[in-house]
Amino acid sequence: MPATATERLPPALIVHDAEHVAHALAPGRPVTLLSPPGFALYAGCLWWRSLLASERFTGPALLDCADAAGRALEALRIGLRGLVLDPATPAFPRIAALADEYRVTLLDAPPPALDLGNRIGPAALAAWLDAADNPA
Repeated sequence: MPATATERLPPALIVHDAEHVAHALAPGRPVTLLSPPGFALYAGCLWWRSLLASERFTGPALLDCADAAGRALEALRIGLRGLVLDPATPAFPRIAALADEYRVTLLDAPPPALDLGNRIGPAALAAWLDAADNPA
């Protein structure tokens, strides 16, 4: 998806580890997996890619690179398909051009998301997914 695309993503869930990914996928509904804020800076792009691959997740996934253009570039180079990068980053226009070229989703802010690090139970997860699927 090009950097300028405005297609609607499935509801976003912030995942911190493989247990959270499994919890996010348990309802069997389309979701967007979102890393915690600035995750690329402390966990790295390869770790995120490995986390998604280990769970065989093929849906939309967004790695939050905060203002780290180098991490965003690394993510593009290793084949990640979704990024969040602060638009105040001086290299944002160049990263956006590359994301467009590689057909990668690039957002300038993370979407609203439910953080599974807060020990969200199945009922709360279902309610979040229902609300996102049926906005008022």
